[in-house]
Formats: sequence, structure tokens, C-alpha cells
Amino acid sequence: MILIGYSGHGYVAAGILKAMGKPAVFYCDNEEKKINPFGLTFLGNEGSELAQDKLKNEKFFISIGENSIRKRIFDQLALASFLPINIIHPSAIIDQTSAIAKNGIMIAAGVCINPLVKVGNGVICNTGCIIEHECIIGDFCHVAPGAVLCGNVTLGNNSFIGAGSVIKQGISIGKNVIIGAGSVVIKNVADNETVAGNPSRKI
Repeated sequence: MILIGYSGHGYVAAGILKAMGKPAVFYCDNEEKKINPFGLTFLGNEGSELAQDKLKNEKFFISIGENSIRKRIFDQLALASFLPINIIHPSAIIDQTSAIAKNGIMIAAGVCINPLVKVGNGVICNTGCIIEHECIIGDFCHVAPGAVLCGNVTLGNNSFIGAGSVIKQGISIGKNVIIGAGSVVIKNVADNETVAGNPSRKI
């Protein structure tokens, strides 16, 4: 198992893989890390000859929290027919009626995903977040720790929901949106906006 990206978010991913009984062995990054808490072997960046050779035979996960960077690496590797696996912590609760895409999703410890939710590729459902019934999470979104999406919320691709935020039921959030930590969102949010506060407002 290979991690692409090995810092804070990578450590969380490594912990999930260990809990799954599929521990990471290798990592890719732009430089070798001085701090290596999981004792992984450095392969260079994902484009290096050594990494490309390993990717032919090893499963991998893109463990980068920044949506745009995660998507860029995903797309580059997909061109070579390399697609990341999903990693799901054993403590996560996922209703059987939910539709979880196949590639590059992280579902962390304590996450609850309720009935009829749809989760796109490359999504991060971070520690303890709650995604209620019939929500739709677009590709490469990041729902940060402790965030709550009430029923029928829609997130456009590449959006970020800050830690501890609450999104009211039925709200539509556009693409490339940033919701600040601790926000309470009670109105729809257009593409490319940043909002924060309680109630949230555009900033």
C-alpha cells in the first residue's frame, strides 16, 4: 500500500489503513520526510520511476487534504490508468442504501453516513462528521471534522465544509465553495463563494 502525501492528513490516512488491517508500506511526496511516524519507505514523488513501477502492482491512496491538489494528482494518475482505493475506518457507520463511489474516498473514524446519500470520487469525510439522509456530495469535496450536513444537502464539486459547521436541510452549496469553521449555513451558496459565521455570510 502506497500513500501519496505524507504529513498531517497522511498520518490520518495511515491510521485508517492500519485499523483496516491494510497498513501502508510506502509513501510518495516531493521530498523525504524527517518525521516518519509509521516507518514508511520513501519512493520519491508520484511521477518518479520508482513510484511509477510500484504503482503498477500496489494499491494506493492520495492522502492530501487540499481539494485542488488531490484532484490534480488523481487526474494525472488516472491518465496512466492508476486509480486510488477507498479507505474506510471500521468505526464509520454507512447505511447500506448509500451510494459510495469507487475511487479515492476517505471515510474517517466516527463518521455517520445515513440513507440514500451519494458520495463522489476523491471525497474526504473527516473525523466524526455526520452526513444525513439524501445528501449529495460532489467529487473532491472535503467535509471537515465534526461538520453536520442535515438532510437533502447538495455539495458541488471541490467544495470545503469547515470543522464543526452545520448545513441546514435542503441547502444547495455550489462548486469550489469554502465554508468557514463553525459556520451555520441557512441559505444556498453560489459557486466559488467563501462564507462564514452564524448565520453564515459571504466574505
